[in-house]
Amino acid sequence: MRPEDLPEVMTIEEQTFPVPWTRQNFLHEIRDNPFSSNWVVRSEAGKIVAYANAWIVDRELRINNIAVREASRRQGYGAGLMIHLMDRGRGCDWASLEVRPSNLPALGLYEKLGFRVVARRKGYYSDTREDALVMRAQL
Repeated sequence: MRPEDLPEVMTIEEQTFPVPWTRQNFLHEIRDNPFSSNWVVRSEAGKIVAYANAWIVDRELRINNIAVREASRRQGYGAGLMIHLMDRGRGCDWASLEVRPSNLPALGLYEKLGFRVVARRKGYYSDTREDALVMRAQL
């Protein structure tokens, strides 16, 4: 992911999440965070169809943000990006992430990739006060 990718990334972000990251959040991750790894997936036509942000800290791959353009969902982009992130995390002991219990497609994908629920954060999401499931996979 590069700063010039942000117009497309922001479109996907704003269409996906009720409380989206800001452009400044992404710029910080790209430019200033030494633990951050940021990726985009492009279609054959060069359009960004998915992106992700992860940190590698203390032998843990922390997946903070992943989204797929709505028109491109259920075509393997999310799974491919998750597998790429997990491969980049080689040398880490664990991969972890948080997900809404209501996000059944994401839960299904994460479970297929070996993630298991290890905790529940009550009222985690500020927009709906929905809990977050903390999931972890051994790498």
